[in-house]
Amino acid sequence: MALSKARYRDVLDSMYSMLALVFVLVACVELCDAATVVDVYRLIQYDISGVPFGSRLATLNHHAGSLHFSPGTDLSRTVVMIPVRGLNITFVREFISQKKTLGGLLFLLPEMFGIENGDGGGTRDDVNAKGLIKNLLEELERLLIHVKMPYPVYFAFENDKIEAVLDDVKKNDATGQSATATTGGYKLVVPTSEPRKVASPTITNIQGWLQGLKADGDSNQLPTIAIVASYDTFGAAPALSVGSDSNGSGVVALLEIARLFSLLYSNPKTRGRYNILFGLTSGGPYNYNGTHKWLRSFDQRLRESIDYAICLNSIGSWNKELYIHVSKPPENAYIKQIFEGFTNVAEELDFKVGLKHKKINISNPRVAWEHEQFSRLRVTAATLSELSAAPELLESTGGLSDSRHFVNEASIIRSVKLVAESLARHIYGFQGKNIKIFADNSSLAVNPSYIRSWLDLVSRTPRVAPFLSKNDPFVLALQKVRFFHPLFFIYVLCFLVYFS
Repeated sequence: MALSKARYRDVLDSMYSMLALVFVLVACVELCDAATVVDVYRLIQYDISGVPFGSRLATLNHHAGSLHFSPGTDLSRTVVMIPVRGLNITFVREFISQKKTLGGLLFLLPEMFGIENGDGGGTRDDVNAKGLIKNLLEELERLLIHVKMPYPVYFAFENDKIEAVLDDVKKNDATGQSATATTGGYKLVVPTSEPRKVASPTITNIQGWLQGLKADGDSNQLPTIAIVASYDTFGAAPALSVGSDSNGSGVVALLEIARLFSLLYSNPKTRGRYNILFGLTSGGPYNYNGTHKWLRSFDQRLRESIDYAICLNSIGSWNKELYIHVSKPPENAYIKQIFEGFTNVAEELDFKVGLKHKKINISNPRVAWEHEQFSRLRVTAATLSELSAAPELLESTGGLSDSRHFVNEASIIRSVKLVAESLARHIYGFQGKNIKIFADNSSLAVNPSYIRSWLDLVSRTPRVAPFLSKNDPFVLALQKVRFFHPLFFIYVLCFLVYFS
């Protein structure tokens, strides 16, 4: 499934805003009817080249059931409640593949994965437990986004109310008697209109510019170094797709690198003879469509002035090794220079940087990494990532499990030091020299508080591109970033994208 301008025919409104799911107690002994309201999040709905994926219905009005139903039970008017904790993914895969007629599915997510519960703390046992559930969520998400579900599918978070409901539903199912209006039980209701197509969504790119200093009498155009990160996400539930690591970590690192270089460039004595271009691009999960349009908007002189570009992607949860992904052969002089510069700094910081080479398939419009959009225009570029291989289509793009719990601030700080120090040594001609420009405890030190603040913000902000307008508070916050250098300019570029 190639993702190009001719792909993603229909991106459908998947009810991005949070919906209320009402549990109605229809009959229970002689008690009066009651209702409980819980926040739920709908499974995404989208088409690729006319092929439908995800949940195709939104309205819900059926009785609740559990996985403890009897064989042969008619589930056509039942919403099956499935806790993710302890989930048997094989059973769910077979259950969905059988294409049973269902009233709907409601997956119950552990509360610790909620956007407001992302402190990332806990004991080693807590971390291990989160890791196991994270793996389950990743597998479940891969399953759900690559199939067509002809019924409503929602997610909710565990809490005392919903667990009490599930316990009652299990007891009822154990009797072998389905819940009805006469026998009693819970009815799950989402009173909403059916989704509509998002026609011609707008994607917004944001770029910053630090002007280098020419030598006296130099009439030549200064070379440019570009630092780029895609900021939007894609996941099974758009309202939960915060992408703390992918690619919130890349965004946070870019902002801190921009802050450090703006400090350097604010002083004419330390202003480098390179322009520095910072790009926060949209449409990352959709073949880096925003990056493609951003580069096409450059005039030829600017594009030709780019010495190289470094793209940052998923750099917030690694331990001992990062990878530089390139399209040009490792023997290429520019690639060797970039790799050696990064390797030297990494050794000083006590970790490794590996080099991964993957040629571009010109006949395939899909690109695996953001730097490949640069490479297609013959601009030297690389992607820095903790991922050793390119993810599959619409995977590792900020899904259900990509939360604050699994992002390590120390990893982002080390990534910032690696990129900033390597680029600075290149700009100032200090390659191969153990000179720390951004030394700890100096005025140019990396600021952990700044990194933490932005990381907290991205970890609370869903960023699925079709639902993220140019006036979204998060986009406006990025636009308002101001650093110390008076020549740090912010440009906002909006593109109307036709997924035809």
